[in-house]
Amino acid sequence: MTTKQLIVGYIEPTHEDLPIEPYLARIGYAGPVLSTIETLHTLQSLHNESVPYENLDIMHGVPLSLEIPALYDKVVTRGRGGYCFELNGLFAWLLRRVGYGVTEHFARYLRDEPALPMRRHRVLLAQAEGEAFLCDVGIGACVPTFPLRFEPYLEQPQRRDVYRIVPEESLGHVVEEKRHGEWLPLFSFTLEKQFGALDFLTTSWYCESHPDSFFNKANMVSMRTPTGRKTLDGRTFKIFDGDAVTVTEAASDEEFRVLLKQYFDLSIWE
Repeated sequence: MTTKQLIVGYIEPTHEDLPIEPYLARIGYAGPVLSTIETLHTLQSLHNESVPYENLDIMHGVPLSLEIPALYDKVVTRGRGGYCFELNGLFAWLLRRVGYGVTEHFARYLRDEPALPMRRHRVLLAQAEGEAFLCDVGIGACVPTFPLRFEPYLEQPQRRDVYRIVPEESLGHVVEEKRHGEWLPLFSFTLEKQFGALDFLTTSWYCESHPDSFFNKANMVSMRTPTGRKTLDGRTFKIFDGDAVTVTEAASDEEFRVLLKQYFDLSIWE
């Protein structure tokens, strides 16, 4: 079998037995289900403000699955969140079901990194009304609220933030954010197409299990809000509302569970 036949022979599972209506309800979307630019912007912003980025399964030693039925059960049926390999995988499925053309790509998370990190992030390119948009619901507090038009050097304001995509010889394309008047890297990605769970599984396993991975060291939960973001780092809960920050330390396991429910509508094991 030739290489072309192998590629053509790969078919991304559609899982049409899974209804999209509960997923849309999970993120609070009640508009027309049309593959337009406006709908794409609304779906991503609602997703980022309703489904938390979280590593609680990893911290509790629960193996992750990147298969769509398992992700649907976790995020839609059980009301949980996940991290990039989970959330962007499920979001890609939703966008395809709505009617968008979607490709998936490896990325490197670069924000505040002291050295070049491994590729451990999953992002999407979606086609809407003849244009390409970079979509990401898998970082949490630091992800762009809305999709980014895939146009080099175009400054794209979003509420209090500004982003642009810059071509880079070694890293492919770098998403930069303007912080304190300076353009700084957020993440980079290449245009090599990845084939869903088939390609992301091994890196996800590394993030779950490797002793050098930071994903298995402390609780991490974060989510965008219309006026800022909410985060959990270890046992410290923070709400960023404009320029104001509220910090709450969980003094006991019971208080931790209460705050987790209050901040993120998440429940974990007793």
